[in-house]
Amino acid sequence: MKKNLLTLMLLCFTYAAFAQKDTKSNTDSTAIDKNISGKNEIKLNLLMGILAMPEISYERIFENNTGLGLSVSLGLDEDIEYKLGFIPYYRIYFGNAKKSSGFFIEANAALMQTKGYNYYYDSNYGFSTLRNSVRWNVGMGAAIGGKFLTKNGFVGEISYGVGRFFNQHNEEEIELYPRVGITIGKRF
Repeated sequence: MKKNLLTLMLLCFTYAAFAQKDTKSNTDSTAIDKNISGKNEIKLNLLMGILAMPEISYERIFENNTGLGLSVSLGLDEDIEYKLGFIPYYRIYFGNAKKSSGFFIEANAALMQTKGYNYYYDSNYGFSTLRNSVRWNVGMGAAIGGKFLTKNGFVGEISYGVGRFFNQHNEEEIELYPRVGITIGKRF
């Protein structure tokens, strides 16, 4: 009887020893998978910040390697013609290694407040005057770039593109808006 009881206890201990998991490695891999497979990103465009027009972006990632986002920029320098901008965008990613990373193409629209100029002609004295004004412009553009993703969910981007405004009032106004960046952020 003692041999049978000892054999049964030995089998139970052996079963219990093989049934336990390594919780540390499982937790770390779950956290890494969660960071990589997150659906939200918040990013800061460092290049536009250096150019005195800081830009912050939010992007929502979808399952089929596409993303929809909004960038908001603010012109801080008085010499910059761009004052405030809202740029919604749609991206298609072509990377296979990680979700929504690698090479991408982007289509964007812009609602941007720019500094404009109005000419006023005085028929009595025969001269014109130039006055500064601020206007809202609407435009569309495209960009290409690359997104890099770390195991911890940090994001780095390099992008280049341009857009064109539709509602030009005179030839001295801005026709194009930049869509460039060196961006860092976090996926969650």
